[in-house]
Amino acid sequence: MKSTGIVRRVDELGRIVLPAELRRTLDISVKDQMEIFVDGNAVVLKKYAPTCIFCDSAKDVSVFRGKNVCSGCIRSLKGLSPD
Repeated sequence: MKSTGIVRRVDELGRIVLPAELRRTLDISVKDQMEIFVDGNAVVLKKYAPTCIFCDSAKDVSVFRGKNVCSGCIRSLKGLSPD
């Protein structure tokens, strides 16, 4: 991991503020969803991008019965050739 040199305090509700420069650099906007991971004793935040349950693609993803499936896998499931 790369250190940014930025230190923030956790407020009484457990929140921290991501600096504007970091949000711009990582293309994080208001209302964007973030995934939270734990790696040893580190907390890792990642901008959430839904991916296909079959091929892990994040392009052209739709929700089918609560699962994320890309258009290429939908075509494959229908017996058609993927894009």
